[in-house]
Amino acid sequence: MPTEADERLQRLVAMSRELGDPNNDYLILGEGNTSALADEESFYVKASGTSLAGIDEEGFVRVSHEAIRELLRRDSLTDEEVTEGLLGASIEPASLRPSVETFLHAMLLDLPEIEFVGHTHPTAVNALLCAQQAEEAVRGRLFPDEVVCCGPESAWVPYTDPGLPLAKAVGAAVDDFIERWNMPPVVIMMQNHGMIAMGASPAQVLAATAMAVKAARVRLGAARWGGLRTLSEAELDRIFTRPDEEYRRERLSR
Repeated sequence: MPTEADERLQRLVAMSRELGDPNNDYLILGEGNTSALADEESFYVKASGTSLAGIDEEGFVRVSHEAIRELLRRDSLTDEEVTEGLLGASIEPASLRPSVETFLHAMLLDLPEIEFVGHTHPTAVNALLCAQQAEEAVRGRLFPDEVVCCGPESAWVPYTDPGLPLAKAVGAAVDDFIERWNMPPVVIMMQNHGMIAMGASPAQVLAATAMAVKAARVRLGAARWGGLRTLSEAELDRIFTRPDEEYRRERLSR
């Protein structure tokens, strides 16, 4: 009989395949990585070198959460220590090497109500993140559904070397976001890299990713017509706190 962890892995596989579908243009080849809590002591994360397109259960590694937390507590790690630490944290199969972004996933999965994480490199989003004025290009919200699916704003992370340094930079950005909004971000934008969507369910991750990509396309189009007109603080607060929009947010997260 399947365990709860088995069922979570199945949901992670389905979410990952959707993110990896070439028709979505979220990533190609071995780009991107995903994760999900397995239980209180471990989580699943994509194995290094695997592709999300058509991935199955064998493309994921179950990792000890505490082992990764211990590595996160260090100020720095050499490349060799990263390799040894990731392999040492692997529970099953021990022969597979977890993604170098396992540090990032471990930190995010420790946040309240975050159980699934999807990191992708959508072409439309990276067109903004690789621009000279990238932070300005992704700042604010443009329309109500972007608020509903992606939260009141995105956390911003300047370019940082992938691995432990990036995990620490994302952690700092998340802490700042929580201090201002009293909740974790739904979307994180990383300069010259890609985006992260996270939530309590695969549906929330998929909805946030799809809406962030649509918003990126809208931003690219609006830039041709005088620039962006983002929602005002009052307009944003109204959408974010409306009961009907909260109801829609909950329905889309199931």
